[in-house]
Amino acid sequence: MASASPPPGSNALRSRTYNRGLVLGHLRREGEAGRAEIARASRLSIQAVSNIIQDLVEGGWVVEAGKREGQRGLPAVTYALSSGTHIAMGVEIRPDAVLAAWIDLGGHVLHRDRLALPSARPEHVGPLIAQLPTRGDAAGVPHSAVFGAGVVMPGPIGQTGLSDLTTQLPGWGDVSPETVLRDALGVPVTLENDANAAAMAERILGAAQGLGTFACLYFGTGLGLGLVINGEVFPGAFGNAGEIGHIPVVSSNGACSLETLASRVSLVRALEADGITARTVDDLALQHQARPPAMEAWLQSAAGALSPAVQILENLIDPEAIVMTGAMPPALLDELAGRVTLPERSVSNRADRARPRLIAGTAGRMAATLGAAALVVNSALSPRLMDTQ
Repeated sequence: MASASPPPGSNALRSRTYNRGLVLGHLRREGEAGRAEIARASRLSIQAVSNIIQDLVEGGWVVEAGKREGQRGLPAVTYALSSGTHIAMGVEIRPDAVLAAWIDLGGHVLHRDRLALPSARPEHVGPLIAQLPTRGDAAGVPHSAVFGAGVVMPGPIGQTGLSDLTTQLPGWGDVSPETVLRDALGVPVTLENDANAAAMAERILGAAQGLGTFACLYFGTGLGLGLVINGEVFPGAFGNAGEIGHIPVVSSNGACSLETLASRVSLVRALEADGITARTVDDLALQHQARPPAMEAWLQSAAGALSPAVQILENLIDPEAIVMTGAMPPALLDELAGRVTLPERSVSNRADRARPRLIAGTAGRMAATLGAAALVVNSALSPRLMDTQ
């Protein structure tokens, strides 16, 4: 399935925000461009592009990048996204820590931070997150330049039939997360689940670059699913699409949830049953190298459980690829991807594929944190129609 390109721009006043997104999106894709080039690509008039560029330069979103020799007349001025004047923050709330990252409009990581959590309840998380603006200032990333923050946490978000599960953070179903987080950070906040954010990180920074429609299996506390359709995250009606870890699968011990067999917490528990303590990604990497029987057994069990899940995803959404990412050692994800039996009865089983069907991600252990910031940048740089009626 080919990725959809944005429709051409309109010169109508109602579409000004959309046209602004077209210009910013073109500069993100091309690196730098002149007004005539942008006008041709967006099908806007040169005058409309010139007006938008002027506003973007005055607002610090765009800078003059240089000059390009043309076939006639004076050299054309080229423009590029500004670096440093507009910054997006990503914050990930885990059961035991708050992770943060700051990126510029080009997706360059400016700073990372980590704060240990005594508890993941809102009353403990809020004051800790409120320290991040000052910590960013101290690291040379001015909070005055932060135009928005993406905040991610394990799903599901809100009160649902899955709200009693241990993978959900305690106490957050009883409060408005957006209000707590906006008050703590003092900037507009976009709330997203961790799997969707990780999917966007892989698209902007990792193994899914160039893909428009794909699925992302995210190994957080449990197992989540991020869906990107034509370049946009699909959140579902209430922001909880992709809770794939809770679908039932068949195991040697009967029916159980997918994440009971294939998740970070299931691996940690399997090792603990063998008397091995492995809490961090580095701990898991050491055990992957050491190859205790519990690691081998988990790899076999997880791969077997993931195979039917892959078949469901492929036949349901027809993705260009499925990416596995999250807080797991890269070598372990690589091996797990190679062990999963890819079903023949799948629409993805075709000879003209450009990418492997199942690949390990490269965004790393902070995929969801970086993705939270990337979602804010993607929203700012994407064309969106605004209804002014």
